[in-house]
Amino acid sequence: MASNGIEAHELTREFKGGVLAVAGIDLHVAEGEIYGFLGPNGAGKSTTVHMLTTLLPPTSGRATVAGFDIVRQGPAVRRAIGAALQEAALDPILTGREHMRLQTALHAVPREQRRSRGDELLERVGLTAAADRKVRTYSGGMKRRLDLALALVHRPRLLFLDEPTTGLDPQSRSALWQEVARLAKEDGVTVFLTTQYLEEADVLCDRVGIIDRGKIVAEGTPNELKGTIGRSTVDVVPADHEQRDRVADVLMQFGELTQASPHGIAVLLAGDEYALADVIRALDAEGLHVEHLQLHAPSLDDVFLAKTGRTLEGAEKEQEAEQEQKQKAELVK
Repeated sequence: MASNGIEAHELTREFKGGVLAVAGIDLHVAEGEIYGFLGPNGAGKSTTVHMLTTLLPPTSGRATVAGFDIVRQGPAVRRAIGAALQEAALDPILTGREHMRLQTALHAVPREQRRSRGDELLERVGLTAAADRKVRTYSGGMKRRLDLALALVHRPRLLFLDEPTTGLDPQSRSALWQEVARLAKEDGVTVFLTTQYLEEADVLCDRVGIIDRGKIVAEGTPNELKGTIGRSTVDVVPADHEQRDRVADVLMQFGELTQASPHGIAVLLAGDEYALADVIRALDAEGLHVEHLQLHAPSLDDVFLAKTGRTLEGAEKEQEAEQEQKQKAELVK
């Protein structure tokens, strides 16, 4: 295993009452890789991170992080990693700069380097202007960015990010994506990223694992995963609706007809050998004009739906409804 990687075998965590949060998962994360861990709330993402960062002991199974056993060599694991978790441990009465000063001291950064290291990281996460404000005045997104900066003070070999862009505006989210990509590409930092943003995983991650109800149900590169659940679809709306049958005859050369948009004809492409340009040339050769033509490629949304039977948004609503029911039951009691 690479010295900066992660290995887990049959990693399991069971809570009181027989609640199996993580049900025997296997993981391999290579050095310098950005590994995305996808799943709805309650799927086991955070519990997995808590075990890998030594905050929670596994019930069974084993794992090594940076070559160190998470149970027997916890202090060595903690020295090698940085972590920005959902529960940010920030003091509301300290400023951002004071947090950096404290964190650099705790990690034994040489005294003469502490201020420059803190200032460098505050600038990197876009908090220079707010560095001398108390954290209680920070927005949720600003707190997430400060937490990331604190996780980087000691130049960790591995970085655990638990839903790091929750609460960030699109511009801040994009800036954080760039920083995470830079850390992996230029500094060789291994990144283990949990997220509910499918776009984030698609853009940022080298490989993705989808966890649902404590088990990994799919794993691979974003393109590999998208390739497993279906083929691309071409949807065509003819300029002359009386030519629908002729358009359909042309499209059927490239695959089988499937559900289309209103007024359109759609075909599920038979394989990757067909490009959109081929379809356009075939229509043009028959003198057929189109009002609208669209290629729909499988997305991680499609993968998630195929592997779990639900969408992330649907899972969130489902959990919120369950929580409301629990609260109502408590009030009745």
